[in-house]
Amino acid sequence: MATAKKTRTWNPGKANPKQQLFFESRTMFTAYGGAKGGGKTWAVRTKAIGGAIFNPGIKILIMRSTFREVDENHITPICNEVIPLGIAKYNNMNHRLTFTNGSVIQFGNWEGEESERHYNGLEYDWIFIDEATQFTERAFNFLGGCLRGVNDFPKRMYLTCNPGGVGHAWVKRLFIDKVYKTNSDNPEENENPEDYSFIFATVEDNKYLLESSPLYLRNLANMPEDVRRAYRYGDWDAIGGNYFKEFSRKVHVVKPFAIPNHWERYRAFDYGLDMFSCFWCAVDGDGRLWVYRHYEHKDLIISDAAKQALEHTPMTERIRATYAPPDMWNRQRETGRTMYEVFAENGLPIIRSDNNRVQGHMLMKEMLAEKEVGDPFVKQYFKKERLPMLMFLDTVEQKVFSDIESIQADDDNPNDCAKQPHDVTHCVDALRYLCVSRTMAAQQEAKPEIEDDYDVMDYDDYMRGGAISKSYLGV
Repeated sequence: MATAKKTRTWNPGKANPKQQLFFESRTMFTAYGGAKGGGKTWAVRTKAIGGAIFNPGIKILIMRSTFREVDENHITPICNEVIPLGIAKYNNMNHRLTFTNGSVIQFGNWEGEESERHYNGLEYDWIFIDEATQFTERAFNFLGGCLRGVNDFPKRMYLTCNPGGVGHAWVKRLFIDKVYKTNSDNPEENENPEDYSFIFATVEDNKYLLESSPLYLRNLANMPEDVRRAYRYGDWDAIGGNYFKEFSRKVHVVKPFAIPNHWERYRAFDYGLDMFSCFWCAVDGDGRLWVYRHYEHKDLIISDAAKQALEHTPMTERIRATYAPPDMWNRQRETGRTMYEVFAENGLPIIRSDNNRVQGHMLMKEMLAEKEVGDPFVKQYFKKERLPMLMFLDTVEQKVFSDIESIQADDDNPNDCAKQPHDVTHCVDALRYLCVSRTMAAQQEAKPEIEDDYDVMDYDDYMRGGAISKSYLGV
């Protein structure tokens, strides 16, 4: 007599009340978290599996910042949960879990601009960003553009988060402070408050963790005060989440004004095929830097980068010098030539900047502090006794300020900026070259006496940035 084959059903376990709210949320963007230990990762796995089982044909993407994290926290546990049930198969080559009902869970990690090329044009119904504060706002917006498709599934993004990390500022703005863009000149850029919801959770909401790991609370209690407040209690004001905590848009960014003709102007850039980032600044009588223009573009060969720098400099502006990173003087193995030579041949002579990262970044932090105002124009125009030594006109695009706010301290050297994620480092590196070069020069050079609104400068000196010397050539 034939016996009936036993079938196994999916049993995810019981959700706590906060996790249940996460499952039931129907807003376009739902964030879950606050303190550590709130059961965020389990909630992501369970919501994704349930979505795939009960919505045949749905396309789901689960993201973490590194592949190791997505593998350990999602791929392995989810596969162990559903593959034995005979309802899904995993393809190790493309990291895709395909269910027998046609649903798909795609696993991925974010590698900056390379990931933009990889995910460009792809479509998903649900996207999960686990530990969203490890993602930049640019990554969040780009992945949001992948929420599309012609099917009837509602398009949603689910995020988990703790305070701190490169994405601290934008997550806090959208889900904690609830400050939305609603008055943009381009209506498509506006953010609808009804699209965002936040579910706050602490370790007390995760009874299973407290029972299985009784020392967890003690470990959190022994952390430094600011970190303890953030991780134990989910205090989003406890840690700033960035390296340049001194920077404030209210303090360092001002409306544009007519820059006095006698202020000297400079350029500085960071260059690579992944990004050419160039700044223009004017220096007042106190040595204060006023950054008034920025240009950024990727995939530019040297001749095009030089062309763009020159085309974005009006003929009425006299640039005293253009500072560049020292690797522009490295000789290419194939040609024996340097990038410095190619820039010069294309009409953009450059001067080597100092590349001491710690010194440069610490100097930037120092220049963000307020100092006494001595320049007569600045004192009369702003009517203030003190201003930071690094100022920005709001003609500079908002991405610059976002990158400054987002970049983290290096885990191994808190005196230095982190080198990842790479897409927020270009602006900071170019500003570093500008700050360290102009500060060092101001200590060595006497200020010229200005008899008129402009100086008469020899053409060769203008094109070469001054007389050629061993120092100028980097010898």
